[in-house]
Amino acid sequence: MPESRYSGGCHCGAVRYEVDIDLAGAIECNCSLCSKRGFIWSFTPADKFTLTDGAQATRTYKFNKHVIDHRFCETCGVEAYALGSMPDGSRVAAINVRCLDG
Repeated sequence: MPESRYSGGCHCGAVRYEVDIDLAGAIECNCSLCSKRGFIWSFTPADKFTLTDGAQATRTYKFNKHVIDHRFCETCGVEAYALGSMPDGSRVAAINVRCLDG
């Protein structure tokens, strides 16, 4: 599946983003946080992710090694994306595929 442009966000609409991403490599993470929340993630370089609304409406949760900023809406609690670094230091956006529009 080639890279495409998507929009997405949280349940209440306070947090919105646009992202260029290839969904072919989406994964269902089995860590303790993701498995409890049912996340399906797809990853893209951070420069292909644009937060279009809601920067002030998000809060961060970090756990384990504290290398991923799990961003969630302070109103509805939905985590639509996360930001972090790859082992090589490059910045990455993790997109919760369940939060993409359509």
